[in-house]
Amino acid sequence: MMRGFRQVDVFGQGSTSGNPVAVVLDAEDLDDEAMRRFSVWSNLSECTFVLPPTMPEADYRVRIFNLSTELPFAGHPTLGTARAWLDAGGTPADPRLLVQECGAGLVPVRIDGDLLAFSAPPRIRSGPVEPGLVATVADILGVDAAQILDAEWLDNGPGWVGMLLTDAKTVLGVRADSSRHPGPWDIGILGLHEDGADVSLEVRAFFTDGSEPLREDPVTGSLNAAAAEWLIARGSLSAPYTAAQGTAMGRRGRVHVSADDDRLWVGGRTDVVISGHISL
Repeated sequence: MMRGFRQVDVFGQGSTSGNPVAVVLDAEDLDDEAMRRFSVWSNLSECTFVLPPTMPEADYRVRIFNLSTELPFAGHPTLGTARAWLDAGGTPADPRLLVQECGAGLVPVRIDGDLLAFSAPPRIRSGPVEPGLVATVADILGVDAAQILDAEWLDNGPGWVGMLLTDAKTVLGVRADSSRHPGPWDIGILGLHEDGADVSLEVRAFFTDGSEPLREDPVTGSLNAAAAEWLIARGSLSAPYTAAQGTAMGRRGRVHVSADDDRLWVGGRTDVVISGHISL
């Protein structure tokens, strides 16, 4: 069966400089195995499948796969799916705000031209990371204890272990290696830029589905959302601010964090790069 398909560049600052996501539209009759198989075949960090909503408040429902594993929520797939749905002719009930249904529940997505922003979901796990795990992650990252300012669970679906390092330069210098510590791992590292820089925060994300070597994610919405909640609460940053990610990979990701009443919004550019149909 031919189905609508989009590949969307999310959080990029320029052509194909962000994080791509594959979006399969009209996916309501696909079973779990077909979704997993296509997600693995796509070889992207995430692939999403758009279905009719089951909740009356939602404009559409999405299932998100990180290669072969389904996720309840992920950031750049949320924005990429929203852009694909709009590009395919989707019309939200509110022209300024669409509502996505996913495993984590309802996620509002604010529409502002090429920029989309999701409402950061609450963390399902927070608090300090136990010292033994901090030591293991430090060994994976190749940093010593003096370079770690703080560590926190940043779990809003993907279970990120967050590490605040001394500064952005330290973050960019990390060469992660998990060969002595088989995964799975979801590790996020953060470092503040100097005052006056065009961005406030440098972010990197390393993950693996199993015991294979770590992969680096170009730009990560879920990690940036949970990191924003943490860093603002500890007084390290205040909204609005812009984070950079993907620098070490030659990408130019920019994540814009803003606050509205008691809600954090995490957003960036979303550009459809490939549009067409797939046989699936």
